[in-house]
Amino acid sequence: MLFNSKKTMLNTRENLRNDIVAGIIGYLTTVYIVVVNGSILSEAGITLEAGMIATILASFVGTLLMGIISKLPLILIPGMGINALFAYSIIQGNGFSFEEGLAVVLVAAVIFLVTAFTKLGLILKEAIPNSLKHAITVGLGFFLILIGLEKSGLVVSGESTIIAIGDFTSPTIIVSIITLFLAIFLFVKNVPANFLITMIVGTFIAYLFGIMESGTKAIQLDASELLFIPSFSAIGELSFWLAVFPLAMILIFENMGLLNGQLHMLDRNKSYKSGYRVTAFSTLTCAFLGTSPTVSAAENAAVIASKGKNGLAAIIAGVLFLATVFIIPWITMIPSTAISPILIIVGFLMAQNIRHIPLDNISEAIPAFLIVVMIPFTYSIADGMAFGFIAYPIVKLALGKQKELPATLVIISTLFLFDFVIKIAGV
Repeated sequence: MLFNSKKTMLNTRENLRNDIVAGIIGYLTTVYIVVVNGSILSEAGITLEAGMIATILASFVGTLLMGIISKLPLILIPGMGINALFAYSIIQGNGFSFEEGLAVVLVAAVIFLVTAFTKLGLILKEAIPNSLKHAITVGLGFFLILIGLEKSGLVVSGESTIIAIGDFTSPTIIVSIITLFLAIFLFVKNVPANFLITMIVGTFIAYLFGIMESGTKAIQLDASELLFIPSFSAIGELSFWLAVFPLAMILIFENMGLLNGQLHMLDRNKSYKSGYRVTAFSTLTCAFLGTSPTVSAAENAAVIASKGKNGLAAIIAGVLFLATVFIIPWITMIPSTAISPILIIVGFLMAQNIRHIPLDNISEAIPAFLIVVMIPFTYSIADGMAFGFIAYPIVKLALGKQKELPATLVIISTLFLFDFVIKIAGV
């Protein structure tokens, strides 16, 4: 009895330590979003400082809610790709003001909330075949690998090809390779906190080679930049609703795919409804905090791989995001060469889900394959998903398997196709 009590206590301490380390690692692998998203938002009509503050607050609120309410070790941050859609297509493309763009976010978030708090969400989830769900996870894995290779400098834009191998005489490449093999060694040896060690040692190696990044200046807080009021002055225009549709579709299905894959890795599929609802509510807060919507970060795979199991990891990460306001000059000094190996390894872990795709069933394999390759090759999660969703009913019909097509999926595929037609028409 005493032995069992001691064993339970040791397990509790180990889980506590794992969650703390996982939260720190999750934060360090996603904190780049503060500067990156802030920069993109500055293209949409606000200052860089305001964009960074909005990113910090949205990440803090969403991640904290995920940890406290859903008790999941998942981080919510403004989605890459979605932020570009918001800044360049919704605002610049339509000539909207920043506040009008936030109104689009608010309406799309309300639609997302409806799916999360009604049976519609469950209907949509059940209508999507498992092959497409797993394909989204695999596609995101390859997307992370590509981002990691790009951040490390191992692949670059080629002169006569789309991508090419980097310059191996460059100190950056040398540091990236050393750090990558260090990360692989620590990971396969299952060294505790191996990702955190990789980042610390990787930063030190970058310092020795003289490629440390300089960081940025501290943010100056302004009360007027903490909350925004969305403007609905353009709600009567067709362009407003044509902006709402793709954003709502992306929020619903990208988060559905991300959460499905991450909860599968956690072996906590029963927590899907709670996590989905928190994610939906987090997008709503973004309309008032002044940023493009948050999503469940693809880098959450790093949290899970670091043995984060419970909401404490998310709470730790959320608090650290808030603290970023004061430590940005130091955090932004962590070089991409210290982060990229983690993204590559995490991408590999996500890509392993390809074993769950029935590759011997061509009607399931072809649409799934399109998602897997088009997410990284288009550099867009939403566009990559669209290719697979549109192809699914086409392949089923071609093989005479129309009885395997849920009506809901056909509607979803049609909406994705409609969005593509709108893009082609340039409306």
